[in-house]
This record gives sequence, C-alpha cells and structure tokens, in this order.
Amino acid sequence: MDRYDAMRVFARIVERGSFTRAAEDLGVPRATATEAIKAMEARLGVRLLQRTTRHVSPTLDGQAFYERCLRLIADLEDAEGAFAGAKPRGMLRVDVHGTLASHHLMPRLPEFVAAYPDIELHFSEGDRFVDLVREGVDCVIRVGTLQDSDMIVRRLGLLEEVTCASAAYCDRCGVPRALKELSGHRMVGFRSSAAGAILPLEFTVGGQLRTVMLRSSVTVSGAETYTAAALAGLGLIQAPRYRLERHFASRELIPLLEEHPPSPTPVSVLYPRAGQLSARLRVFIDWIADAMVFR
Repeated sequence: MDRYDAMRVFARIVERGSFTRAAEDLGVPRATATEAIKAMEARLGVRLLQRTTRHVSPTLDGQAFYERCLRLIADLEDAEGAFAGAKPRGMLRVDVHGTLASHHLMPRLPEFVAAYPDIELHFSEGDRFVDLVREGVDCVIRVGTLQDSDMIVRRLGLLEEVTCASAAYCDRCGVPRALKELSGHRMVGFRSSAAGAILPLEFTVGGQLRTVMLRSSVTVSGAETYTAAALAGLGLIQAPRYRLERHFASRELIPLLEEHPPSPTPVSVLYPRAGQLSARLRVFIDWIADAMVFR
C-alpha cells in the first residue's frame, strides 16, 4: 500500500474509531489496514493510535498527523479532479450551529447530495471559534456580527429578529406596548461568548438602533436554554423568528413591540484565505448561498 492510500486508511480509522469499520468503508481487509498503520508508525517513529477493546482514538501525535493527512488528501483529490471535467469529490467538513442547520440547511441538503454524490459531508455543531486549518474544518457557518478574522467571509443572508415573552409572563407582568413601558420588566440575559458580556435588548426607533438593558434573574449562554427560559416565564428575549414560530403558533410565546424590531442578524460562511479554494468547497458555498433562504 502506497503512502497516500495509507493516509486514507489512517484518516478513516480516526473518523470511524475502528479498524474494522474503516476497512469496510474503504473495501480493504482489516489485516491490510492494521499492517498499513504499523508500517506508518514504524516509519514515523511515533505511536499514532490508542487501541482499546472497544475503540480506537488518535494520540496527540496522531491527531496532529491526522489533520496534516486531511490537507494532503484534499490537495491530491483536487489535483486529480481538475482533469477530464471530473465532478468534485472527497470529504467536506462544515461547522454550523445546530438549530440553523436543522431549519435552513438539512431540508434542502438532499438536493446537494443528489447533485454531488461523490462528496462526503460531515457536520459538526457549535458557535465557538474554530481554527479551520488546525481542526481540519473546511468552512464554518455563523450567525451574528463577526469579529476581525483572517478568513474570507461571504454573507449568506439576514435573519429577522423578534422580541417576545411567554403568555404566562405577560399575564403576570403585563404587555409592554411602548419602549417606555419596559421599565420594571425583566429579560433573560444572554451572555455572548464573542463579546464576553450580557447583550442588551435592541430596538429600532425612527431608523436608529436603541439598546435597553433590563434586570435579569437568569442568564444563559445557549440558544436552546434561552428559549426555554422565556417559555418558563423568566423574562423577555430577542431571537431569530424562525426559532420561535411554533411557539407563536401555540401562543406559548407572544411577540412584543413589533413596530420596534431588533436589528436583523447576519448569517455568513467563513473559509480559509490561504491556498486555492477546493472544487468541493467552492460548489458547496455556491449552493448554500442559493439554497439557504432567510427571513
């Protein structure tokens, strides 16, 4: 087995956590996969994998080598795919917030899979900063205003934001019908990992943005917990409308002050600036720019 094929075997073992499953995926005997890793470790002079009876995981050296292998495999696949009009193929790793993926991406994804059957997609979920090169991620899809970055940013759209509170909260504390009536109300505090602080509520007044900070009995840092706190009657929240529509339909949550909406939130895809854009990443970004429709 040549070094390229050995790298593919090693990468698949790391991803599957199993020699057997990796060998089955690649259509090679398990013994061949085992010998390839032994030869690789002997050549490099380091241990790449930790083996137990149930699972295989990379060592620190193995994780670093895995990330290098991903880039080398991707470069070779792109070089080969540049000839004879070959369709993009290979693994594409995307990091995206889970609720955004479930509402806007996954329903349309079968179209992309049908158009590019040789591209393997892996989605990780999060809203933290991701070191794309070190972690082997091809692109990230993020919601919100982005900090300065050396990555290329492509705007995908804007999410409509809305202010709301639970019906129980409104029954107990009243319905604010003007900004001046917010005095005495409470909000669920959302602590932004990017800003490192609790975000104020935002309201558009006469084309200008006004911020209001209310008292908070509860602060959170996760989108699902934020909505759950509002449903529990703990205060006002502001969130993308798409996440709250079903709660509006059931009257569990009540939209408030709709004549003074928060500023819409941008959705962007980010990818590394260095190097040539791979064919599979290029077609994926073009596809999501067209397929993901926001409001």
